Amino acid sequence: MVTFLAGGTGTPKLLAGAGDVFAPGRSTVVANTGDDIELGGHLVCPDLDTVLFLDGGELDRETWWGIDGDSAATHDELHRLATAADLPTGPQYLGDEAQTAGRDIARWRRFSGVAEFMHIGDRDRAVHVTRTSLLDAGHSLTEATQRLADAFGLERDLLPMSDDPVATMIHTPDGPMHFQEWWVGRNGTPPVEDVEFRGDAVATDAVLSALDDPVVVGPSNPVTSLGPMLAVDGIAEALADTPVVAVSPFVEDEVFSGPAADLLAGVGREPSTAGVAEAYPFADAFVLDSDDGTELSRPVVRTDTVMDDEGDSMRVARAVSDALAEVA
Repeated sequence: MVTFLAGGTGTPKLLAGAGDVFAPGRSTVVANTGDDIELGGHLVCPDLDTVLFLDGGELDRETWWGIDGDSAATHDELHRLATAADLPTGPQYLGDEAQTAGRDIARWRRFSGVAEFMHIGDRDRAVHVTRTSLLDAGHSLTEATQRLADAFGLERDLLPMSDDPVATMIHTPDGPMHFQEWWVGRNGTPPVEDVEFRGDAVATDAVLSALDDPVVVGPSNPVTSLGPMLAVDGIAEALADTPVVAVSPFVEDEVFSGPAADLLAGVGREPSTAGVAEAYPFADAFVLDSDDGTELSRPVVRTDTVMDDEGDSMRVARAVSDALAEVA
């Protein structure tokens, strides 16, 4: 058994071709929920859903977001209504009082659904409606995720990092804003001054059990994909006691994609493989790109870590397996 920690697109891209190396029926994914938001009253869980749609054979692999071929009639009508009614557009973070009202799991991450700033397809929205309705009926996020995983026919176990809220807040010269507002709504501007993980979350028994197995950290963002998990009580301690292999999202100081470099610099770490290693003291070994000459004090397996298709993903998964063999 192996457990993957997943956030963004890095770990899902690894999982896309890893089935012959790490069988889905013998692996678990623990997904970041710090990126979650409540949009128009529905809980959207981007990192959980990317794995849900990937393993369910439905993921749009051009965007690595949402369901392939999904229609967007509701999204389009929301924007038409906002224009016709002269309503504001762009991210509309609800007021302070609203942020702590209603269901606890949505605390500090509530946005208006008027002219929604995230593109959500119609079938994708049905997932959010179902999830939120299960939560309102008294199910935990873990239980709701299991029901959705059953509906999509997943072989792999999929777990949220906690049943409690953690909101990833980006501190900027314009004030704090939720990660989704900063990244999706404002295209990664203004500059990052710090990152806060707001909440007092505890790892579930299911997550702690999964972390008893060897752990793989894919090439996800170390600040906003792994950082929220490390802020959950019990996870960092569990990682310190189990074999962990991490795949760097950098080639020396060049990031593959996304805002990892800006975010690492914003929290005072070097935006590079060396900075990732510093952020992951629990990692026992690393998989680095063949062109990455970074010297680390821990075992390193090198391969081409670019993942454009399933064959690439399989190659990286084999390198991960080799690294695990050195430390497990």
